[in-house]
Amino acid sequence: MAPLPGAELVQTPLQLYRYLLRCCRQLPTKGIQEHYKHAVRQSFRVHSDEDNPERIQQIIKRAIEDADWILNKVSPWLVSTCKLG
Repeated sequence: MAPLPGAELVQTPLQLYRYLLRCCRQLPTKGIQEHYKHAVRQSFRVHSDEDNPERIQQIIKRAIEDADWILNKVSPWLVSTCKLG
């Protein structure tokens, strides 16, 4: 399951960048959001010179999987916080 609708439409690095920043908005606290936004920006810069289409698709696939894992990891935290509030 993808973290946000539209993961299957991500085909380019710029689309991935925007998609991952939108995923960051789903994270529970401002501090966590900023941490992952920074990581997304840094990774985008590191891979900005990549020109191998196959490698780019590998990066896109792995980044979406990682975003899914992170959002699934914080989902139980969100549920428990909502029950407390």
